[in-house]
Amino acid sequence: MEQSFQLFAILVILGLTNLGGAAAGGGGFGEQPLSKIAIEKATLNLSCTASINASPLVLGLQGEDTEWVTVKLENHTPTGDDWVGVFSPARFNASMCPPVNAPEEQTPYICTAPIKYKYATDSNANYTKTGKATLKFQLINQRADFSFALFTGGLLNPKLVAVSNFITFSNPKAPVYPRLAQGKSWNEMTVTWTSGYDINEAVPFVEWGIEGQTRMRSGAGTLTFDRSMMCGAPAKTVGWRDPGFIHTSFLKDLWPNIKQFYRMGHRLSNGTIIWSKKYTFRSSPYPGQDSLQRVIMFGDMGKGERDGSNEYSNYQPGALNTTDQIIKDLKNIDIVFHIGDLSYANGYISQWDQFTAQVEPIASTVPYMVGSGNHERDWPDSGSFYDKVDSGGECGVLAETMFYVPAENRAKFWYKTDYGMFRFCIADTEHDWREGSEQYKFIENCLATVDRQKQPWLIFAAHRVLGYSSDYWYGQEGSFEEPMGRESLQRLWQKYKVDIAFYGHVHNYERSCPVYQSQCVTSEKSHYSGAVKGTIHVVVGGAGSHLSDFSQVTPNWSIFRDYDYGFVKMTAFNHTSLLFEYKKSSDGKVYDSFTISRDYTDVLACVHDSCEATTAAS
Repeated sequence: MEQSFQLFAILVILGLTNLGGAAAGGGGFGEQPLSKIAIEKATLNLSCTASINASPLVLGLQGEDTEWVTVKLENHTPTGDDWVGVFSPARFNASMCPPVNAPEEQTPYICTAPIKYKYATDSNANYTKTGKATLKFQLINQRADFSFALFTGGLLNPKLVAVSNFITFSNPKAPVYPRLAQGKSWNEMTVTWTSGYDINEAVPFVEWGIEGQTRMRSGAGTLTFDRSMMCGAPAKTVGWRDPGFIHTSFLKDLWPNIKQFYRMGHRLSNGTIIWSKKYTFRSSPYPGQDSLQRVIMFGDMGKGERDGSNEYSNYQPGALNTTDQIIKDLKNIDIVFHIGDLSYANGYISQWDQFTAQVEPIASTVPYMVGSGNHERDWPDSGSFYDKVDSGGECGVLAETMFYVPAENRAKFWYKTDYGMFRFCIADTEHDWREGSEQYKFIENCLATVDRQKQPWLIFAAHRVLGYSSDYWYGQEGSFEEPMGRESLQRLWQKYKVDIAFYGHVHNYERSCPVYQSQCVTSEKSHYSGAVKGTIHVVVGGAGSHLSDFSQVTPNWSIFRDYDYGFVKMTAFNHTSLLFEYKKSSDGKVYDSFTISRDYTDVLACVHDSCEATTAAS
């Protein structure tokens, strides 16, 4: 009798009374783990001899936004490819499906991908013998309740046999996962966060200030988007999930280099305020300020799963190691740059929440500046420079909304930002950068307008390798660069004496000599001084995603190559001394380094193709 009632309850959850018929639809594609699930092909095979239960029922009772959940399952006819999917919202019935294209088409029973999954054998190698397993999932607050579904038939032919009870966070709408970013002026910090509160329900703001002084409140703007704004599948189909509301507040007129306290709030119509946790950050130094300044640079990190779900060990193997090493050294870090390929959600919208939760300890404490990569932007006929499907239909909307950057137009992801003695010029390789383009003009303006007496360290960064890389595929093309990469920009780097250019996209680490027109301008490898005769090009795309092979040919300009996961740290001690370190994500130790020492007169010195015009007039 109890089993019959459970079966009836599952039917109510699914909103189904007809158990017959197969689902129409297609499977996944690419490497994104969720794309391996052919969820639209799922059929119902509900069984009275299978059950699945989740606990605890309520999460976050002490304000936590991350909790561990225990899932116990039993199946009297177990197989080795049984798996458990986590669905949120918990009701994943056919009512969530968009209209079918034609009346004769069968609406799928399930047309939304789970937010994560695990095989039943994950915790019990004897599951196929015992039919019992206990799985541990780590869940984050994602603005909706959760249920767990047991499937047989593997990922390509899923058959639903049992659905669990619902569980939820005590306040699913709570403000979570703040992301700091530099504003358009040096004394402005932006705070972006996610919540379930629309502006019609609650007014968003940030309370902030210096310890012991009167706290201030700054209102926040609110953005969101719907399915119609996605450019294609899976973002528009099985990958779609309501993103909630993304709020950004601008904290202005900050005193330089001062520790600030802040928390996000939402004031309800009855006057009640829903508060986030409390956080701190240090305001940026004044441009040119002579103080210790430490910068992290990497690309292509993606996200990992601390509970082992989604087979992320095969997709983003280094992501958690990189994240954890940066967190471990956070007291010695001032600003972070993640130059493209952020979450690798590839159209599975739920993964953006999980990425922002992963980087929250970093992004809530120091500015987390992002760039645009192919996995954020590229989609055919959407205005991207590359006519590829790498964004999974997101076509830039998620990255532009989830993270703030001080760009004039966030759909055009190029911007400049100053941090003390550094000037950063961040390019967007998913839009045209060639000479004559709008972005080319921006790049030249960014490089030309820095006062090198005050900000001696000039840094260029972009996702794709516009400079130099001995990646295998670049080697096959014979150019050792992104096609059309340095042809336009090399003259600008040389003219304005760019110190270092950083790139992602290629998933390894490589450092060039100071180079111009494919030739090293010095034989020195570990310490550089004197006039800036060429730019050092660094590929730092090995922060998390599967590694990229090097070419068997090592070009003469390649100083150091590493087929491993890692990131770069730059330390400016003052206006004349800079330390560069490449650290591996596995242990945080330094495996490559160099120093730069020079005076302002060295920046002014005339070198090949960078000499200012002169006159003989007295």
